[in-house]
Amino acid sequence: MKIVVLAGGLSTERNVSLSTGSMVSEALRRKGHEVLLLDVFMGCGKAGDDVNEIFASAQENSLQVSGVPETVPDLAKIKAMREDQSDCFFGPNVIQLCQMADIVFLALHGENGEDGRIQAAFDLFGIRYTGSNYLSSAIAMNKRLSKRFFAESGVPVAKGISMKKAERMDDFEATGLTLPCIVKPCCGGSSVGISVIRTADAYQTALEEAFRLEDEVLVEEYITGREFSVAVIESKALPVIEIAPLEGFYDYINKYKAGSTIETCPADLPEAIAGQIQEYALTAAKALGLDTYARVDFMLDSQNHIFCLEANTLPGMTPTSLLPQEARAIGIRFEDLCEQLIQISLRSRQA
Repeated sequence: MKIVVLAGGLSTERNVSLSTGSMVSEALRRKGHEVLLLDVFMGCGKAGDDVNEIFASAQENSLQVSGVPETVPDLAKIKAMREDQSDCFFGPNVIQLCQMADIVFLALHGENGEDGRIQAAFDLFGIRYTGSNYLSSAIAMNKRLSKRFFAESGVPVAKGISMKKAERMDDFEATGLTLPCIVKPCCGGSSVGISVIRTADAYQTALEEAFRLEDEVLVEEYITGREFSVAVIESKALPVIEIAPLEGFYDYINKYKAGSTIETCPADLPEAIAGQIQEYALTAAKALGLDTYARVDFMLDSQNHIFCLEANTLPGMTPTSLLPQEARAIGIRFEDLCEQLIQISLRSRQA
């Protein structure tokens, strides 16, 4: 097949996306596909270029990724690097190349990748893509909305509130919560902008950081305990994986810096608890309409109470990502996993 792997973009998770895109591209080439790795914002060549023969030498024409930084990117600098200085999210020739492909593997993360907007645009252009549809993606990206769907479906969530910048509560006591707590952007990913607050004095600083990224933030009770994740592929739960950072919580650095987190799959849990987490993952995915693949994250406190944190519609596929580790635990090699996700998505787009 002719496959475009779409990565990069303009979210705070750009660097993670480039790493995912590079790994997925290499894996799909090993499966014999013609794979073109594109940065959705930078595009390929200049507008008006003849791109009809690009797939004949797809690897040579692909974005070359090496030494992806383990830091949040400076998006202003990224925008300044684009040759045509256009504000259009789609770079030169991106739409045309995606229309030429049999399917687009979405290796994007965060804003504009997981929030449903690209999925909606591709539906209008008649482009087939991996992952869930635009509506399910949009709901899952919004943590306030997704928590409501989880709770209404019987999946337990942490106590918390949301607030818009215009309705900001600077007085922590007004939240009705107790310390410690978590402050986080409503629609962000990769733990960018998240703060663990243990004193009232730190609360306003955390709000500033979160509101710097988005217009809506969540303030939630801090669940002390163990963190887990479960991938759901076509309504089947994979083994539970435990995530144990060596220091602090599972923030941006601990997610993507090799050796900073101990990940155990299958997790060392009583069978009943592992089964309950998997069942909640299936219910959460169904509640949001995530019918291709997703990853659902959980906390387990000292009393064995389970709390659902969020659902990820385009889980990372980097060397330290969780979904590939869960698949490997049941004997699915990385390249076979990438192929499987494509086949599942093709069936979904044809339905």
